[in-house]
Amino acid sequence: MNNFNKYMIAALTSASLLVMQISMAGEKVDDEAERLIFEKSGNRINIKVELPNRGSWNSDGSELTIHMPANLRVNFESISSDVELQNLTYDITVKTVSGDIKATKLSENIELSSVSGTIKTSQLQGKINLATVSGDIEDKDSNGRLKLHAVSGEIKSESKANEVFVNNVSGDTELNLSKVSEFKMSAVSGDTKVDLFLQKNGVVKASSVSGSIKLDFQNDVAADFRLKANAGGDLINKLTKHKAEEAKYGPSSKLYFQTGNANASVRVSTVSGDVVVK
Repeated sequence: MNNFNKYMIAALTSASLLVMQISMAGEKVDDEAERLIFEKSGNRINIKVELPNRGSWNSDGSELTIHMPANLRVNFESISSDVELQNLTYDITVKTVSGDIKATKLSENIELSSVSGTIKTSQLQGKINLATVSGDIEDKDSNGRLKLHAVSGEIKSESKANEVFVNNVSGDTELNLSKVSEFKMSAVSGDTKVDLFLQKNGVVKASSVSGSIKLDFQNDVAADFRLKANAGGDLINKLTKHKAEEAKYGPSSKLYFQTGNANASVRVSTVSGDVVVK
């Protein structure tokens, strides 16, 4: 048994009154891990996998599966550990550099971030913030307020969240949203495809530089649509017979129209990418 596993057992002993269990697959423990910091501060548990300064980010990393009482706040930090969390119902923060994060049935305030790792979530509820730089995000059955951020990774989500905010610079985004009251997204070169049910008085704001935006609404969507292309790109309307109007001078165009009683609002702008609404 290596020193890292010994430190884990000590942590279990000191936390026995919290009925806490931390399990770790021994074959996945980072050979370069120096120690596991495990501290209780009030109702918050701080966990950190610490590597020596000479540690390499190219190491195999650790794989941690964490189970603990639902009423505790959790703060976890690591360089290369893979983390799996389940059935926590309070305040959860996880930050890792190259490790993957898997989270199931978390609620309240949730913040999960990885630089190059993949984030996979299922049945999250509450205020949810998922962020990665070059990794991918896969979200399923979330509900509440959802924020998704990536730089070059792909984002996929099937969500019941009524407030959704997405930022993806160069990666592609694919969303299936079932009850949106507010949806905001921005992209630079990545393509975006969204299936959504826009609620009464809902708001959609989307922008892109060169990537395409495709918005697929429910059949009876009632909204005021204002679409703009500033330097090229096609504006395609499959909801009504209205066509885009080309500017008299320059390559810009616009497409304004309404459906139903137009109680909701849809605003989309692009520099040179295509915009499709249907």
